[in-house]
Formats: sequence, C-alpha cells, structure tokens
Amino acid sequence: MTNKIYSSAAEAVADIPDGASLAVGGFGLVGIPAVLIDALLDQGAGDLKTVSNNCGTDGFGLGKLLEARRITRTTASYVGANKEFARQYLSGELEVELTPQGTLAERMRAGGAGIPAFYTPAGVGTMVAEGGLPLRYDGDGGVAVASEPKEVRVFDGEQYVLERSIVTDFALVHAHRADTAGNLQFRGTARNFNPDAAMAGRVTIVQAEEVVREGEIDPADVHLPGIYVQRIVEVGRQETGVEIEKLSSKGEDQ
Repeated sequence: MTNKIYSSAAEAVADIPDGASLAVGGFGLVGIPAVLIDALLDQGAGDLKTVSNNCGTDGFGLGKLLEARRITRTTASYVGANKEFARQYLSGELEVELTPQGTLAERMRAGGAGIPAFYTPAGVGTMVAEGGLPLRYDGDGGVAVASEPKEVRVFDGEQYVLERSIVTDFALVHAHRADTAGNLQFRGTARNFNPDAAMAGRVTIVQAEEVVREGEIDPADVHLPGIYVQRIVEVGRQETGVEIEKLSSKGEDQ
C-alpha cells in the first residue's frame, strides 16, 4: 500500500505549482486547513485558483493567501466576512465566480463522483442562470468580465439550470481523525465543506488532528473513504483561539 503519511505540512504541499487550482474545506472559522494553508504561504506558489465557501477571513486561512496576492481567481458563495476579499474583487484584482452555496457543495461532490454536470433549481430566473454576474471588475466601477448564460431545461413542469462539476488539481482538507489508509472522520460542524473539497481534488492533502492505524476508526464513523485521500499530515488538536467571526451588541453587528 502506498504510504500516505507525510512528516510535515511543508513536505505535503511542496509540489503545488504556480497556477494550481485548489478546493479548500472549511466554513467561516470552522474546519479550516490552516496548517496546510500556512505551509503553502511559506512555500510561495502564486496565481492560485481556489474553490471554497468564503475564501477565508481577514488574517486567517485563505485570507492570508489573499493578502499576499497569491490568489487570482476564486469560486465561492460568500464574500461578506472578508474585507480584503471584497476590496480585491471590487478593484478588479481578483476574479470571483459567485455560486449558490448548495450548488457549490454539489459541484465539488459531483466532480469527485465522476458526474460532469447536473441540473438544479437554484439560480433559475437570476443572473446565475441568465448570465451577467460580474466575474471581474475593471477597477473603475465597470464590469470587465461577466458570466455567460447557462442552459435551462424543464423537467416535470419546473425549470432547472445546468451546473458543471468541479475538479481541482489539489484539495486542502481538515479532519478530526485519519487512519493510515486515508479514511477520514470529521468532528461536528467542521465536517462542512471538507468532504466535498476532498472529493474534488485530484491530489487531496489532509491535515488530521490525529492519525491512527488502519482499522481503528469504526467503519460506521468513516465519513469519507481513503480512496479520495493521497496525503496526510498529523497536526494535533486545532483551536482557532478566541477569534469570533462576528461580534454583536443588542442584536446589531459591530
């Protein structure tokens, strides 16, 4: 059996080249493969094309790669929690494909399942289906590149839009436990986009809080089979510290 265990995050991401596409797990501050992202920041690869829910937050996760101008395009479903993300997008420095959140998850899952495309009702009657969403601004308030219209078909009297699946060069994923065969167990809400991202990557790199021998994870607790995983790094228990994604006072965001 191929050895999937790597001695360090630096070793695991060493061959990610400039221009690579990356599916990245996590949601907000939860389930972020922060150790792998930091290793990639140190490694130096640029012109990256990422696929993730929200492309990190300011100063954390993919937000660090954004601040270093290492990401040139991202497919995401949410922009609002990252001021630098919004600034780069509106100034024309970053190309952004905004995608409904459930559609984004299914596009990654479908890519890993070998499904080239699928129909969904999400986005019918909007710019998601009809085209015209700004992919890149020109820096002066105008749109430099806009999305193209997508195919819409009727099934049983309802309209559905065709969405292409996503397959990326690499995937960066956080897991609670992994065994040496690559079987993964996620913990609580950290499961979020991580299984989908893992499926989408041609080479999936996992930071696991704990690595155990093959067979030590009960089959009923395996959330993703090892066939999707090529590299594993043990990183220990990960804590985001005292960071709070949004502060509120009397029900109003600060």
